[in-house]
Amino acid sequence: MQQVLITGANRGIGLELARHYAAEGWRVIGVCRQASEELRAVAGQVIDGVDVSTEAGVARLTSELGDQPLALLINNAGLLHDEQLGNVDFDAMRRQMEINAYAPLRVTEALLANLGSGSKVANITSRMGSIADNDSGGRYGYRASKAALNAIGKSLAVDLKPRGIAVAQLHPGYVKTRMVNFGGLITPEESAAGLAQRIAELTLENTGSFWHSNGELLPW
Repeated sequence: MQQVLITGANRGIGLELARHYAAEGWRVIGVCRQASEELRAVAGQVIDGVDVSTEAGVARLTSELGDQPLALLINNAGLLHDEQLGNVDFDAMRRQMEINAYAPLRVTEALLANLGSGSKVANITSRMGSIADNDSGGRYGYRASKAALNAIGKSLAVDLKPRGIAVAQLHPGYVKTRMVNFGGLITPEESAAGLAQRIAELTLENTGSFWHSNGELLPW
């Protein structure tokens, strides 16, 4: 049975990805700070009490995971604040950078021994991290952190390709989750299905790409 590890799996897009892969016959390992009953209902293993932005949190993750092999790692945990010019919270910007950009690299590096040839890494990013696509401004911390994640993911794709591991940067769409006060355009279920399709299509030939969940190739 193939195993997928998903961070931020207790709610929103992470939970729907957990449900999707469990329904497809995968064993899901859900990682989060605080577990939900919904996650426990679908996951084969829940590793909670994990702050992926800290060394201690990732140490707990690796200790609980042990040497279990992973066919897929989904770095999904994220944080959004809405900074606007004249009201920029730099502490919030730093926190977003830690969670949105540095944590996926921290987790991926820590789990290298669990990833083998044929494994995949999916970083859940945002088109708001696209510099070319930015025509509305604002959200300085979120945009900067996701742009940084895109750069990190591209480097991971280059560095992991010789190991046979493919990496994708995936925008989930504007999804009706608590992060955006449920004001999105698509449901978490629709987003999860699209993300899973993009992951299924991920190969060493297209590794390092930046995709919308609907299949659109996004600009950097």
